[in-house]
Amino acid sequence: MNYFLTYTVYVLILSVLMGISTWKLFKKLGYNPVFAFIPFYNYFIILKETKHPKWWAILSYLPIVGPIMMSVFHLYLMRKFGKSLFKDQLLTVILPFIYMATVNYSKDTELEDENDLYLTEEEKNAQKKDTFMGSITFAVVFATIIHVFVTQPFGIPTGSMERTLLVGDFLFVNKWSYGYRLPMRPVAIPFLQGTIMDTGEPGNPKDDPKSYVEAVKLPYERIFQFSKPQRNDIVVFNYPRDSVHTSLDRADPYVKRLVAVAGDTFEMRNGRLFVNNKPETVLGDQEVQHRYIVTTGSQLDIPGLYNIFGFLPVQEIPNGNGFVYAFQGLTDKMAAEIKKLPQVIEMKEDIQPKGELAIAYRDEARTKIDTTNSIFPINSGWNQDQYGPLKIPKKGDVVTLNENTLPEYQWIIKNYEHNSLENKNGKIFVNGKETNQYTIQQDYYMMVGDNRDASLDARFFGFVPEENIVGKPMFTWMSLQGAFSDNGSTYQAPFKVRWDRMFKATNTGEANKTSYWWIAAMILVLFFGWEYFMKLFGKKKEDEI
Repeated sequence: MNYFLTYTVYVLILSVLMGISTWKLFKKLGYNPVFAFIPFYNYFIILKETKHPKWWAILSYLPIVGPIMMSVFHLYLMRKFGKSLFKDQLLTVILPFIYMATVNYSKDTELEDENDLYLTEEEKNAQKKDTFMGSITFAVVFATIIHVFVTQPFGIPTGSMERTLLVGDFLFVNKWSYGYRLPMRPVAIPFLQGTIMDTGEPGNPKDDPKSYVEAVKLPYERIFQFSKPQRNDIVVFNYPRDSVHTSLDRADPYVKRLVAVAGDTFEMRNGRLFVNNKPETVLGDQEVQHRYIVTTGSQLDIPGLYNIFGFLPVQEIPNGNGFVYAFQGLTDKMAAEIKKLPQVIEMKEDIQPKGELAIAYRDEARTKIDTTNSIFPINSGWNQDQYGPLKIPKKGDVVTLNENTLPEYQWIIKNYEHNSLENKNGKIFVNGKETNQYTIQQDYYMMVGDNRDASLDARFFGFVPEENIVGKPMFTWMSLQGAFSDNGSTYQAPFKVRWDRMFKATNTGEANKTSYWWIAAMILVLFFGWEYFMKLFGKKKEDEI
C-alpha cells in the first residue's frame, strides 16, 4: 500500500471515530450530525463555533502536527459543553474518542452559556489563561511545521567532517534539496529524533522510551524530487544500520560528504581516495588530513597548538623520558609545522598496510564480530586505508549472489529493500525462491567524512540508500568550540563562540565564505523588539497630544 492510500485510510479511521464520538454534540450545535464524520470539515465547524481561526482546520490531519491540533480542537469542543475542569481536559487529551463519546451519549450534556456578563472573575481569569496557552500552543505548532516540513536543526558532535564542518557547529538542513521525504511516523513528540531521554543504561538507546508511536506508520515516499544527490555534496542522512529504530526517518542523523554516487567505483589507496580510478576532487572548503604518530623527547604544549591550529584532538602517551602523540587529523601544512618543533624526534603518517584486516569484536574470545566498527563488507580483507575497489549499486543493476558477494548485498536485499533472505547450505533464497541474482530497486551512495582517519562512515556501515537521505545543510547558525567533549582525546578544546562561522553557507565548496551573523542579529532584534518599539512610539505620540 502506497503512502497516500495508507494516509487516507488513517484519516478515514480517525474521521469515523470522531463522528461516532461527537455526532450528537454537532446536532446540539445546530448542524447535521453527518458533518461530524467529514474530515477537516468537522474541525472547521468546531473552530467556527468556538470563535477560532477556521483555517486551522487544515492542520488537523498533518503528520506529527495533526495529533497536537486535534487535541486542541477536542478541548475547544468539550469546553463548549462545559467540560473545562482539569480532569475533563486530561481525559480529552489522553482518551479523546472515549471521553468525548461519554459526553456525546450523556443525557445531561448541554451547551454552555458563553455570555461574558455572567462570568465570574475566576472564570474570566481562566479565559485569559486559555488564551495565553492557546498562543503558546500555536507557537509550538508553527515551529513544529517548520521543523517537520521545511528545515531541521542539526549539531556536529564529532570531528569526522573537520575541517569543513567543525565540532560544535549547529546547522539548518534543507529537507527539500533532493525532494521532500514525507514523515513515516505521523504520531510523534515534536522536535525529538528517536528517543525521549536516556533513562536506562547510559549510552544505550535500546532501553530508552521512543519519541514516536511505532504502530502508526506510513511507507517511504519522496515528492518533488527535481534533483539527485551529486558527487561532493555534503549530505545529511539517517544512519542505515540503526538497530533501535525500524523507522528509517527516526534513525540517528549523520552528516558526511557524498564521495561516490550510484554506478561509481570507490577506492582508498594508502589513505588516499579515488573515484572511478581518479584521485578525488578537493574543494576549496575541504582540507585533506591524516593521522600521524609523533615521538618527542619532552611534552608538547598542546593547549598552545590548539590556539594556533584549532581542532587538534590527540592522545598523549608517556614513553620513558619522552612522549608519543597520536594526532587524529593533520593537514600537510600542520604536519610540517609540528615536525619543526624542537621536541619532535620522529613523525610518521599512520597508514594501515594492505592485508591488515579491520575487524572488531564484541568479546575477548573474538567470537562475536562487532559489525558497527568493522570494515564493510565483512569478508573483504580491506581496512580503512586500503579499501576497494567497490562499485556502488544503482537502481536496475542485476548483481550476482553467492557466498562471496552475499555480505556485500545482504543489507540491501533484507533491510533496505524489505525482502526475505535465507542462505541454506550455500543456496540463496530471496522471498522463498532459490536464485543467484538480484535486481537493485533504488540508488545507493558512498558517504565518507573529510577527516578520513576519524570517521565512522560508509567504509564501516556500507551503502547509504536513497530513502535514508534527509537533505543538504544550508548554513551554520551557531558555532561553539568546546560544546562537545572528545573521549578519544587527552586534551579538550577550550570553550569559545566562533562568531566568524555563524550564518555562513555550508554547501558552496568555496574556501572563504562570508558570515552574515550581523544581519541575523538585526532581524532577531527587529522581530523581538518590534512590539516594544511600537508601544514606545505610541506612548510618545500620546504625550505630544
